[in-house]
Amino acid sequence: MKFWVSQQHHGLRTFKDFQQKLESLSRDEPEQAGLYRLLSNLVGGYVEAFDEEPVPVEVADHVHRRLLELLASLDLRANSNRRLADINRVASFDLLH
Repeated sequence: MKFWVSQQHHGLRTFKDFQQKLESLSRDEPEQAGLYRLLSNLVGGYVEAFDEEPVPVEVADHVHRRLLELLASLDLRANSNRRLADINRVASFDLLH
């Protein structure tokens, strides 16, 4: 996930495409479905906030960087306690701040 996002432009299209990738990953990796749903909701909130409006470059760069940092911090192979902590962190994460 992180590698794909890191190779993409910072525009809204990337975030919409990422949501589609998360849907596909959810089907392929049902044990991560909760995490992927939360990530999709997180990204979806950003898309909705700016959909049909130009996103200032500084905001786009900031959000893209925050998403990369969040993705880098996730450990999909960790034990259940760590995975739960990751899920809780994603659930309370704000891309814009």
